[in-house]
Amino acid sequence: MASVLSRNTWKPAHIAAALVMIGLGVLVTFQPWADMYFIASKDEEASQMWLVFPVAAWLVWVRRGRLRGCRPMGSLLGPAIVAIGWVLSTVGFYRSIQACWHFGAVLVPVGGFLSVVGRDLIRRFLPAFLVLVFLVPIPGRIRQGISQPMMRTTADVTQRISDFVGVPVDRSGNQLTINNVPVAIEEACNGLRMVFSLLLVSYAFAFGEPLRNYVRAIILLASPVSAIACNVIRMVPTIWMYGYATAEHASWFHDKAGWAMLVVSFLLLMSIIRVLQWAMLPVRHFMLAGE
Repeated sequence: MASVLSRNTWKPAHIAAALVMIGLGVLVTFQPWADMYFIASKDEEASQMWLVFPVAAWLVWVRRGRLRGCRPMGSLLGPAIVAIGWVLSTVGFYRSIQACWHFGAVLVPVGGFLSVVGRDLIRRFLPAFLVLVFLVPIPGRIRQGISQPMMRTTADVTQRISDFVGVPVDRSGNQLTINNVPVAIEEACNGLRMVFSLLLVSYAFAFGEPLRNYVRAIILLASPVSAIACNVIRMVPTIWMYGYATAEHASWFHDKAGWAMLVVSFLLLMSIIRVLQWAMLPVRHFMLAGE
């Protein structure tokens, strides 16, 4: 990495200036950044926000060869993005539009960074910049619109699978009853958290591998379906444990199984690649020099 930077006249001063611009951008928009941190810390439905920076770093690392074609030079695109972000954040604050307030705050340091490094870098590392959108917490109205049908679907499918394998489960709305123990499918079990986390993992997988664009589109479109399927896989044994084990053990299993589903989802994504390869469809492309 250091040799690549030196060949393109990158100096420590460029990197220091870029970091200073990022810091200034966060400083002048500190309030929305602090609010995003608070939401990520307190709201489990927004826990995927902690994965954003590691994913961005990974996408930069796998594209590090592209730095050969990047030269540090200022660009008017940077100040333009700063201005757009400032306007969006200000409008979001005074109009009480939380997503706008947060997204504008994300744009300001990005624009400051690009003011130093130039627009060529954003073109070559675009996926690493786009993933920063996941920092913006999902508005409550959208979350409710997604979570309610997911709760109903999870409860219904869990009951059907349990009945099919011979484990009697009764359902009333979003509440399941097994062995006379009522278990409510609420927000913690609706899979919404898993949808956004797996969407982020799918994004990292799609753009971290040299895949063709149509394969990336398939992976991203399949990620919500994969998340729902993984949530049902998790909920079926969880419901059984609530009915035939202690609540403490069932709760422990529910939490740990959520992380295990990330592995299951990754295997599902790999299976998509395998199926496409089995069908003899072109899946990957060769990286050219400088990519």
